[in-house]
Amino acid sequence: MLKFLPWEFLIKQAARHYSVLDPLDLMARLRRFSQPSEVAEPLELLRAGIVFHARGLVNSKAIQQNLDWVWPYWVERQFDPEGASFIPRAFSFSHINLSHRNWTAVGMPGVPLYPLVDPRGLVTPLYDGWSLDFWIVTDSGRRLLPSKLDDESVTQRLDLEPDLEVTTESRFEDLELTVSARMGRSDTDENQPNLLTSVTALSDEPGWLAVAIRPYNPEGVQFIHKIIQQECLSILRVNDESTVSIDRVPDAVRMAHYADGDVYLDVPGEGSQSSIECSVGMATAMTLFRLEPNLPTSLQVRTSLEKDLEEARNPVQTNLSWEASLKDNAQLSIPDERMQFLYDTAVRTVTLLSADDLVPGPYTYRRFWFRDACLMLHPLIVTGQVDRAERILDGFAERQKHNGYFQSQEGEWDSNGQVLWIAARFVQLTGRPLPGELDKALLNAVDWLDKKRIRKEDHPEAGTSGLLPAGFSAEHLGPNDYYYWDDYWALAGLRAAAEMWKTAGREEDAGRAKALAKEFANSIGASLLTIPERRSKGGLPAAPGRRMDAGAIGSMVADYPLQIYPPGDDRVMKTTDYLMRECFVRGGFFQQMIHSGINAYLTLDLAQTLLRAGDPKFADLFRRVGELATPTGQWPEAIHPQTLGGCMGDGQHGWAAAEWIMMVRNCFVREEFDHLVIGSGILPEWLAPGTAISYGPTLTRWGPVSVSLDGNQLSIDASWRGNIPMLEISIPGFDSISSDGSHRCFELSPKL
Repeated sequence: MLKFLPWEFLIKQAARHYSVLDPLDLMARLRRFSQPSEVAEPLELLRAGIVFHARGLVNSKAIQQNLDWVWPYWVERQFDPEGASFIPRAFSFSHINLSHRNWTAVGMPGVPLYPLVDPRGLVTPLYDGWSLDFWIVTDSGRRLLPSKLDDESVTQRLDLEPDLEVTTESRFEDLELTVSARMGRSDTDENQPNLLTSVTALSDEPGWLAVAIRPYNPEGVQFIHKIIQQECLSILRVNDESTVSIDRVPDAVRMAHYADGDVYLDVPGEGSQSSIECSVGMATAMTLFRLEPNLPTSLQVRTSLEKDLEEARNPVQTNLSWEASLKDNAQLSIPDERMQFLYDTAVRTVTLLSADDLVPGPYTYRRFWFRDACLMLHPLIVTGQVDRAERILDGFAERQKHNGYFQSQEGEWDSNGQVLWIAARFVQLTGRPLPGELDKALLNAVDWLDKKRIRKEDHPEAGTSGLLPAGFSAEHLGPNDYYYWDDYWALAGLRAAAEMWKTAGREEDAGRAKALAKEFANSIGASLLTIPERRSKGGLPAAPGRRMDAGAIGSMVADYPLQIYPPGDDRVMKTTDYLMRECFVRGGFFQQMIHSGINAYLTLDLAQTLLRAGDPKFADLFRRVGELATPTGQWPEAIHPQTLGGCMGDGQHGWAAAEWIMMVRNCFVREEFDHLVIGSGILPEWLAPGTAISYGPTLTRWGPVSVSLDGNQLSIDASWRGNIPMLEISIPGFDSISSDGSHRCFELSPKL
């Protein structure tokens, strides 16, 4: 019965009665900005947006009338009218973190749990959970509150060995606080990981060290309804989901519910409490430890993670150390300490985020997308983490739809090409067969691509015949459109699969994929010819009907990593010139679509195109991305052009880490279709007199390769598979050499 009701009439009448916008008319008008498509916007994005702004609505209710609370760093900055991060709130739908989306996950390579540390040492043990903060309060009323300190008063670093450990040091006048967080095993069960936080406080006068339990995290409010001090007085249970254990019995415990305000407002206060319940969900508590003048006081705080463990798909491996996990990984050795650190950190970020499902971030993006997974799998494979990559690929087939679609989100058509490409790349680089049922799934993926293409008789719009339908594509290219990004991935994936099947002697499968790839290539070429010069400016717009804009960055995938066009292709370079001229801010690519920030991984993609074309400007982009990394060696998805904090997506973005790995790797060893390019991206500052540099072993289509350079002596260590490739040795500052791979040692001649 319900489907026969005149819903459109009823909605319009209701809108007219209540004098509000007609939602049907509004949606119709919005759709005019995009091309007709099967899906107006992916349900997954709508769901994520609803959750995101629901949190923002809670923030708007909780924060602005309670600014006497101690809030996380991003709130303290964003609500400060004197600061560059300030955002007016009058017409804001919700209050969300738009200027300091930065955090660093600590964890183990075999444990898919990601406790977070924010830029001021706020520790969030559980996924999307409450947090622990640490303060000093003196008897005379002075306060060291890290989230309220200026940038000069706080330093933060990430130590990589033996475990990932974030240390935050805060200073205010003669007060000092050091907080270090890492993941470790439980004292009672070695299979149970815990978050371990070490705290040291120093005060020049009597006071208190506070361990505070806070109802928020780097995204905003996260409810705490109940806190109970257990019989062992050094243990507090929070929300019946996690236990906070301290290695000393506190001198006092203070608790407050929302009606009382922040527990901080009555510090140090009097008496002691053992439990608190808050129906609003804004319970706060702190344990207090007495500080004597000029005498360091240290604590060990252990937080259980059982709530997140219950949601893990597979058993965790707490016995897998970082040293063991990375023993076969490609090693970089350069004298540039900053870039060395960023490479080593990026390797650990990608490894950490692939402990189970490969996810592009530890928090906001802690879910699987084929696009991010494929782009993060590439550095895993080339750096030698083959078993880990194989395990992740083995799960792809079960995620495929019955019709052959590798769906990440409805309305995105890039994933089938991406899976074909990375699967074939895995076989090419490792010499291993595809795992499980993936080969069968790839054949179905080819069928899906063939059926999904637009037939001219079904869609007469100029420039669209043979392309994939209009879709939401990679989310940040603009409204629904016929994005070349999708078609380039399909073309490259089909070509790679055809080569893989041909090598395996499967001529029929190879021929079918090759023929379809040729049809895609012809359709893309014909489509580009329909675009007037005044719109394309000789470049590659995002879609047939688009002018050149920031979305053209998506079409650059045709050069890197897909190498569909030769190095220095005219259209590619004109697109690069346009993007660098019109879409760069503070030395990096500024993505105007959705991200509205400087994008590290897209800047590196442009650097790869310049490197491939032999343009030395690649180095400026490479260096700039290094400068934009946080002190802990991370990049958020997009970077605020003024605060240089995160303004979009996850605060620790796996795709950005992946592209940093690929950038470093390609500087030393870069693959072209029929040869290897050695050393073309080595930076001058790495060539300090008397210092040897090296990289490897990295997997290539011809086998693993290591490169070392000591002065003018170049050594190449390789284990070739099949044909020995030609080598193009092109190290800046030295004459180029062409040789076959049978030669391993070269004496380079400085350019005159």
